[in-house]
Amino acid sequence: MSKAETVFQHAVFDDQSVTKLNNFTGQDLTANTYYFKAGQTMGYQTPKGGDEVFIVLQGQGQFHLNNGQEETIDVETGSVMYIPQGVQYKITNTQAGEMICTGIHHPAP
Repeated sequence: MSKAETVFQHAVFDDQSVTKLNNFTGQDLTANTYYFKAGQTMGYQTPKGGDEVFIVLQGQGQFHLNNGQEETIDVETGSVMYIPQGVQYKITNTQAGEMICTGIHHPAP
């Protein structure tokens, strides 16, 4: 019988930058997990293939959304963030501990 792995089993935290691991890529859906050490930021991204959804699996931080005007939203374990296509976003781990987020989106054409 096969056993599913979790994003916690093989967590990869890098002291220099946010680590991104691909969990799944299909024709209509991609899932990536991001591992943040304390204070790390994933710089501005823009969804290209469609809307994106992020789930904070561990930790606390901030999502910065920019659609001509920047908005900052505090997030914590269990938070779900919806990012519409074309809206820029960046993610920052604002706490002393580690943060893990999974992002789900439609792959860009």
